[in-house]
Amino acid sequence: MHGLILAGGEGTRLAADGIGGPKATVAVGGQPQLVRLVGMLGALGCESITCMLRDAESVVVPSFDEVLDGTGRAPPAVRVVTCHTPSSLHTLVDGLAAVPRGDVFCTMVDTVMRARDWRAVFDGAVQAISDGADAVLAVTPYVDDERPLWVHRDAAGVARAIGETRSDPPCVTGGVYAFSPRARTEAATARRQGASRMRGFLAQMVADGYRVATVEVPRIVDVDRRHDLDIANAWLGTENE
Repeated sequence: MHGLILAGGEGTRLAADGIGGPKATVAVGGQPQLVRLVGMLGALGCESITCMLRDAESVVVPSFDEVLDGTGRAPPAVRVVTCHTPSSLHTLVDGLAAVPRGDVFCTMVDTVMRARDWRAVFDGAVQAISDGADAVLAVTPYVDDERPLWVHRDAAGVARAIGETRSDPPCVTGGVYAFSPRARTEAATARRQGASRMRGFLAQMVADGYRVATVEVPRIVDVDRRHDLDIANAWLGTENE
């Protein structure tokens, strides 16, 4: 499984709240978010990590010396790709093209989870794709978003519809995905056909009959505003309680 971090956005909502600089450098849990995510993907076992960054020149990619100390694993190769893409799907497709062949574990740069939930999502994604899923979504019943993307699932946790209509019980996407080679090809096709947003691509995959599995965790925080950042920092501060 290869890792992919998407940080192609401009962070305009954080900037409007007085938090400047690239979103990848915003401190969450005492670390710049990109540092936190690269370390997490390395610790989870990603073979390589590709970072799609709008402002790559102002971001420092961390070392794995401490992250993997004592594990016996070689550190993954980390590649930084500068992007100025017009939409989330464009960033995803360009990122997938930069990642080596195989399955991909992908996260938005503003996604925050606790370490045990990252492990649960990663392990669940590996298993689901091994079992034949085309893609996997991290989902949560925790809803604190201006425009949540709702996921309607069957009893086995497979997505049956994705969109703006509220699900019952609540279930929304959390900005973490896994894609098989088949899904990687479909993303590129969707962009060629005019799709521009990841939420539209995911919804169309389900509508077209692709198998999209889900892994649920209690909470995922999407850091778009200062309010989200405050919630994430307070929450991570109690991670070991």
